[in-house]
Amino acid sequence: MNARIPVIAFALIVAAPLLAQPPQTVQDEYAVYDLLAPGTASFRAVYEVAFTTAGATVFHDGIGAGLTTAPAPDDSVIDLMSGAPLKYTVSATALDVQLARPVPADGGQARLQITKTYKDAKGYRRDGDGLVFDRAIPIRRAAILLPAGYQLTACNVPSQVLADPDGRVRVTFMHQAPGSAALVLKAKPGAMTGDAAKSRPLTNARSWEPPSAQGSTERARMQERAHQDRDIVYFLQQPDTHAFSLYHDYTESREGTDKYLNVVRTGSTVSNTSGRLLDTGEVLKAETLTGAQMKAAGIDAGGDQVAPDQQVVVTRFSPVKKGQSVRLRLSETYTAPQSYRFDEGEFTFERSLGRTRNSVVLPRGWYLTALSFPAVVRQTPDGLTRVDFMNGHPDSTDVLMKGKKVR
Repeated sequence: MNARIPVIAFALIVAAPLLAQPPQTVQDEYAVYDLLAPGTASFRAVYEVAFTTAGATVFHDGIGAGLTTAPAPDDSVIDLMSGAPLKYTVSATALDVQLARPVPADGGQARLQITKTYKDAKGYRRDGDGLVFDRAIPIRRAAILLPAGYQLTACNVPSQVLADPDGRVRVTFMHQAPGSAALVLKAKPGAMTGDAAKSRPLTNARSWEPPSAQGSTERARMQERAHQDRDIVYFLQQPDTHAFSLYHDYTESREGTDKYLNVVRTGSTVSNTSGRLLDTGEVLKAETLTGAQMKAAGIDAGGDQVAPDQQVVVTRFSPVKKGQSVRLRLSETYTAPQSYRFDEGEFTFERSLGRTRNSVVLPRGWYLTALSFPAVVRQTPDGLTRVDFMNGHPDSTDVLMKGKKVR
């Protein structure tokens, strides 16, 4: 988990009133830097974060060096579960947020959206008739929104470029390399404004170029990858079991939704299913049904093709209310002899990972010997090897991983 605070919150140093609390831990950080008119040297930062320090009641958001606050009418802090505003105070060096509820134990979260306006005369400046946004971005997932009428001319960090509904250009990235993303972005006037700037609606057409012709639609390929909110952690069991457990974190914000359906892949069987609402710690009911049982119960598979004997894990929760959301953790164990194999002292884990963020934790006593897809390898606090994949492409991460037993 990334324990650093972003551009709008550079430091982990806790101010004097909060010294009694343990060090802050956060995850799932994402920020949008909405550049205001270049002459103002100001930008609106919309920062989303899951605060994970168990028992904490105050979130401390330090203001980075070189930044000054520029209060604006739309500045706010929102509790993302309830959609309700939260009380906060601002000083020259920090923003302190009073949480709606203490952070639940055992992996619970307090999800916040902080909107503040900042001024940075050095980092956001004019360049002739254009602009330069030059900042070290310490969070892994971020977007920069250009002012209306500006076209992108340079960006040194590999990024996805999208059009917002109003036609403004959004530059969005997922940064996996060590340290901050040393972003230098340039733009100049010349882009369309008003109705002329708006793009035509995305379609369900697929690329004419094989094999993409059988792949994702235009609409799916042009979704913002950095802001996707799903991530999965796989825990490989001892190889001769052919089993791995996982948890899958997912945010549901569609009004009236009251269940999550996880269709088990063909060739796998599922057990040890459970669910949890990370916002409150509430344990959720999870049951495993076949496609035939779902049909008999009148449960809509949501467009998925489910065979009569195929397993589906159904996790139920209270219907989501308008303007609110819930963060779910869905846990299962899969036995999949084709996906997780063991032969002559070596394990092979082969799986197509469809999310932008996936991690695989090796079984205790085993080490990594081969990996088909670039990833970050690190040690967990309890000494296991963890492999983190971040995929900014609109396709799956087809992982082939091998390992051997430690002598």
